[in-house]
Amino acid sequence: MKKLLPAIVCLCAVTVYAQKKPLDHSVYDQWQSITERTISNDGKYVAYTINPQEGDDVLVIQAVNGSYKQEIARGYSAVVSNDNRFVICRIKPPFKDTRDARIKKKKPEDMPKDSLGMIDLVTGRVTKMARVKSFKMPDETGTWLAYLLEKALPETNRLLPVDSLTRINNLLTMADSLAHAADSLRNKANAAKEKGMGELQVKASRNTTTKTPDEPIEEGTDLVLTNLATGETRTFHQVSEYFFNRKGNALVLETTRKNNDPSQKASVIYFNLDQRTHHTILVGFNDAKGYQFDEAGNQLAFVAERDSSSKALQKFYRLYYYKTGADSAVVVADRKTKGIPANWTVSENSNISFSKNGARLFFGTAPILPAKDTSLPEFERVNVDIWHYKDDYIQPVQLKNLDNELKHNYLARADLVNNEVIQLATDKMRQVVSTGEGDGQWFYGTADDGKRIATQWQGFSLNDVYRINPESGVVTLIRKDLKGTALYPSYSGKYLLFFDDRKQHYYVYSAVSGQLHPVAADITSKLYDEDNDVPDDPNAYGVVKWMENDQYVLVYDRYDIWKVDAEGKEKSIRLTNGRKDKIQLRYVNTDPDERIIKDSQQLLLRLYDEKDKSSGIALLNLAKQQETTVLFKEPKSLGLVIQKAKNAGVISYTKESYTESPNLYVQPLQVTTASRLSNINRQQADYNWGTVELFKWKAYTGKETEGVLYKPEGFDSQKKYPMIVYFYERNNNTLNNYIAPAPTPSRLNISFFVSRGYIVFVPDIWYKTGYPGQSAYDYIVSGTRAVVKQGFVDSTRIGLQGQSWGGYQIVYLITKTNLYAAAWAGAPVANMTSAYGGIRWGTGLNRQFQYEKTQSRIGATLWEKPERYLQNSALFSLPKVTTPLVIMANDADDAVPWYQGIEMYTGMRRLGKKVWMLNYNNEAHNLIERKNRKDIQVREQQFFDYLLKGEKPAKWISEGVPAVIKGRDWGLGY
Repeated sequence: MKKLLPAIVCLCAVTVYAQKKPLDHSVYDQWQSITERTISNDGKYVAYTINPQEGDDVLVIQAVNGSYKQEIARGYSAVVSNDNRFVICRIKPPFKDTRDARIKKKKPEDMPKDSLGMIDLVTGRVTKMARVKSFKMPDETGTWLAYLLEKALPETNRLLPVDSLTRINNLLTMADSLAHAADSLRNKANAAKEKGMGELQVKASRNTTTKTPDEPIEEGTDLVLTNLATGETRTFHQVSEYFFNRKGNALVLETTRKNNDPSQKASVIYFNLDQRTHHTILVGFNDAKGYQFDEAGNQLAFVAERDSSSKALQKFYRLYYYKTGADSAVVVADRKTKGIPANWTVSENSNISFSKNGARLFFGTAPILPAKDTSLPEFERVNVDIWHYKDDYIQPVQLKNLDNELKHNYLARADLVNNEVIQLATDKMRQVVSTGEGDGQWFYGTADDGKRIATQWQGFSLNDVYRINPESGVVTLIRKDLKGTALYPSYSGKYLLFFDDRKQHYYVYSAVSGQLHPVAADITSKLYDEDNDVPDDPNAYGVVKWMENDQYVLVYDRYDIWKVDAEGKEKSIRLTNGRKDKIQLRYVNTDPDERIIKDSQQLLLRLYDEKDKSSGIALLNLAKQQETTVLFKEPKSLGLVIQKAKNAGVISYTKESYTESPNLYVQPLQVTTASRLSNINRQQADYNWGTVELFKWKAYTGKETEGVLYKPEGFDSQKKYPMIVYFYERNNNTLNNYIAPAPTPSRLNISFFVSRGYIVFVPDIWYKTGYPGQSAYDYIVSGTRAVVKQGFVDSTRIGLQGQSWGGYQIVYLITKTNLYAAAWAGAPVANMTSAYGGIRWGTGLNRQFQYEKTQSRIGATLWEKPERYLQNSALFSLPKVTTPLVIMANDADDAVPWYQGIEMYTGMRRLGKKVWMLNYNNEAHNLIERKNRKDIQVREQQFFDYLLKGEKPAKWISEGVPAVIKGRDWGLGY
């Protein structure tokens, strides 16, 4: 027996390996990802959602020390209470129930509804409430929770909430009792109003006779307000909107009238949560919105409209203001208020805010648009778009942005002392940047009026930069015709920093001296993109933040962070030392309320090693310059979001590699080890996977270049594998990215093909202005041949796959080489001469700028260098093509005109070339519908397996799909 044991062990090992299977198209839905996540203020608990690609999510709540774990089926949007005791979440209906309801075409009001989950982290008790629309909690402090219920079901059909029946009955009894109390208080309040109003209330109500809306409204529902710490609960009826202030000591409610009770009117109620008192501050309006508290919760502002009928063609809103202790909200601005421009009014879409100290109130104004002409019936009205050569933006841009433009409003300040309005932004100067959280002495703005037409071919407009006095509205010109990145004012507004793209320098404007001067000029490393290869000025690497006291600002170069004197007098100081080892260091802002960086602050940094593509996290102690502590650095990819507990030195993040699914980790900042909380996608162990490596070669240009090479599991260097080459500009930084098998919008499903025995190669491409096609050839073909020289790729079985810009490069390549046996090009540009004047329908932009300044890299107009447009267009070399090609060109493509695919298809078809075109009806540039994503994955596999593995072609490949059976073949069977 002892002699047989080694053989048995060996046999078992072989059997386990043999049991692994290649990925197929049935695995997608089960593959998981971690999406939403949050960490408690004390850093002791983390909540995160695990999402399958299709199916029911699960919310996981875990104690960092491992002492507690709770899973809430279908939970999402979790929030941890400020006292770290409760987790509140929404709970989706089962995926199957929602799917069945969609199949039955149920109305929105009859669809399954969310529930609310309340989890006590101390007792572990889970309480659920059915049919909840939304919930809110204060941002900073307090233990209040408010949740708005869905409209009650008819008594005969009402579904019992998930909670116990006894609890429901108790809540209903309490709600009824509170309802009677509220009605009694409302009656008393109305009686008091009839006897006499305070002066402010009279002002709010004067000349505001409310007309009863002549159409039914959507009635509000019950709002439940509960104190999580004490269990105290109150219910308000007919609530449509509700908002806490940040500190959690005030709540505003908007209630609607009842459709069957004309005497009841909409109202705004202010609730003082500290004193448990509430009263109505506005009664009788058609619409109110934009509620905003000041920092302390003692002031409230909103806009409301009271005078028009529901069918009125023009409605004029007013700005209302309420202060604690007042009888009611008062009107502080309307279209007749001094300072509002002629033919302008208070915008119903106002971006309302108070300054940090509450002394300033900002809102939005907008021009009054002409009323719509209703003299003709709709069917007799002409609909025509007039494209005028003097328009700032062409009609497609205007139409695409129409909704945003109709809602656009211009920043103004309500002067509550002088009863006037100070207009800050205008139709000429649309962008205004405030300072000091609204309390700054100087604001700044940019104006591009008269310079917008050039965006059609430049992709940008020049801007004039202004200083603005927020008290008087007076503007002062700082700089004309700036081409640069965003404005970066110091906290107080004393200084303004910006980067001039044309001069490639940072400049600072001093509001005190009125002078503009260069800064950071002593920094020898480039502060702008060193690898820029488009025919336009490179962009700056960016700004970290201003430091306290407005004395210094932190800026990036390619690798490091520099401390720069705002006056440009002191020598700039390099705070990190990444350039020496080619390690990029970038600040991680984990506090959304952080406005400045303090001198003694410890900065959390993300690091990325350009050499081996590893990632990590480090700490920079500003008190000790260049003292950087690396918490970890691994051959992994770090997730985009790094969170930090508000009141503790604990961070959470995800990290991954090609072989390891992204999982969630927590780590105290004082240590260099982390704890893993999640373990998703364990089913991966059942499937063939593969490995990844960095591949280097010398391109035809002589440049040493990198690419990413994926090899199947059990790779044998003595075998000959089929290979697919996939590309989109440069992707070496994806070396350590996990690639879940998924029906993708357009890109290659890399892990799927690797699992099924393909080599996948992703080469980097560097471009020369005027020669994008030749540049692609120089890097893609040279890289392909370099991999073939390794000996494990069959040079007769190589395919190409790419989308958009990648699709363009594919159709160009197959006119220059017969190296590739199959090609799949999504949304390719085949003819630059016709694409040049086309429209990117997703934005409405004309495509000229793309060829002259950005990705297409021609660097000249069609009239200046027509030969370059011809040379770089596959259409004019189609007779040379021998590679079978599939084109995806969708009729609703919002980036590349789909007729580009048609030009390629009809040209190849006429020449007798093997070509297929897939048009997913009503789909965009990248596929949106999951059913279509699944469909294209199957077709892509069938195509490559046919031409690269010699398998039998699917009927759509060999015979096509006639229109008469479209939709009858279940997508793939024919």
